[in-house]
Amino acid sequence: MKYVSTRGGAAVSGAEAIVAGLAGDRGLYVPETFPERLNLGADFDPALLEMDYPAVARRILSAFLPDFTEAEIADCVAGAYDSKFDAPDMVALRKADGAYFLELWHGRTAAFKDMALSILPYLLTTAARKTGEDKKIAILTATSGDTGKAALAGFADVQGTEVFVYYPSDGVSAVQKRQMTTQEGGNVHVFGIRGNFDDAQTAVKNIFSDAALGAELAARGVRLSSANSINIGRLLPQVAYYVYAYLQLVKTGEVAAGEPVNICVPTGNFGNILAAYYAGEIGVPISRLLCASNENNVLTDFLRTGVYDARREFIVTSSPSMDILVSSNLERLLWQLAGKSAARVRALMEGLEREGYYDFAGAADPGSADLQDPDTQGIFGGTFYGGCADMKRAHGALADLWKREGYLIDTHTAVGYAVWKDYVKETGDHAPTIIASTASPYKFAGSVSAAIGLPPPADEFEAVRALAAHTGVPVPECLRDLDQKPVLHGAVIEKGAIRASVEAAL
Repeated sequence: MKYVSTRGGAAVSGAEAIVAGLAGDRGLYVPETFPERLNLGADFDPALLEMDYPAVARRILSAFLPDFTEAEIADCVAGAYDSKFDAPDMVALRKADGAYFLELWHGRTAAFKDMALSILPYLLTTAARKTGEDKKIAILTATSGDTGKAALAGFADVQGTEVFVYYPSDGVSAVQKRQMTTQEGGNVHVFGIRGNFDDAQTAVKNIFSDAALGAELAARGVRLSSANSINIGRLLPQVAYYVYAYLQLVKTGEVAAGEPVNICVPTGNFGNILAAYYAGEIGVPISRLLCASNENNVLTDFLRTGVYDARREFIVTSSPSMDILVSSNLERLLWQLAGKSAARVRALMEGLEREGYYDFAGAADPGSADLQDPDTQGIFGGTFYGGCADMKRAHGALADLWKREGYLIDTHTAVGYAVWKDYVKETGDHAPTIIASTASPYKFAGSVSAAIGLPPPADEFEAVRALAAHTGVPVPECLRDLDQKPVLHGAVIEKGAIRASVEAAL
């Protein structure tokens, strides 16, 4: 299996794609073809049901990365999925209000990014050895809140690496910010930027495509890579938890083998829902993928009309990890749905960078059952359904779920839950649905507290304590007494100074 850029270029191995992070033409690496499909139909292999999470991860990663040996994959999985997770099998599947909440936040930073960023350092260092890479690898990461801390935790003091994280200084929760700014490690660099996530992500992509800077860094013995989901090594491990969730539903008798399910994902940069799409492509029986957005609903409009228009107000919400107007991973889906035409994708992306929008349906007939279903949600209503929920509706859904079910979710998961409720009401589709629960409610304790009617706290950290006292829901160990840790990274820079910060540190 080889990987190619969504914008053209020669095919490379999985290891080469992981080390590079972003392709030289600013495209994203995608599998040229998908692996052989898993047998999850009526003639279901019962041995699959005995696999724990690490076994599923080994199976999926071996299929997508055949240039890695079984021993190499096994070592990466063993290093990643161990006692750093507080759930017995890394993730938990909780049933509430008829849906299945896939809790992906039991790792060391209490967000779903841990599921991939716990293993990426192992994949990256293994890939570097396999490709003969002898340069120090500088990991550049733009974050809307959760990726940054997970990348810092994963790469802290990993030999042969430096990790740089850039977050919008006024666009993350106080808990997220303190998680990043208190990170220890001799190779970590954390910067707030005066701007939003899109500003940081664009600046990081520009650095990757800066040939002069690349040559300068190479002369210093450094090469760049990424921990964002633009790196295929970040995306592939996420496929495993959707496969695992389906196996658990079959194992517990909640669904019959081969019975299709819906998957609802609160979405910002489109990586997590793309991993669900990939899971469907390798055999998980998926009927609909529900793409849930907050007020920054550029994806909802795109899935309903085929027009991607980022020329709109950027809104800061209580689900900051979804406050994104340029969803990078959507490019991978466009490549798949545009008949793997790199030229078409390149033209669309250049149009987005130049003019702030593109018309996918107008530029070319999508021609895919994944997109076309004129009766529901416009041309993008086949596999995908786009919906959005603003803060008022998301908070109301969160409060209602807590009141009726005694189940507490965070603000991002609440967006997904609200959109699922809308979808069922609109379509009458009561298929079993997995909702990706992307963060602990304590990462956004102030907003969660307000949603369920608690008095305003003095600050976000007081909200953590008050929420725990009121609900009895345990606080993840990684978030306890976070406000007592010393701030080690207080720099805030202009968005145009990101390149200079990299050069200075290296």
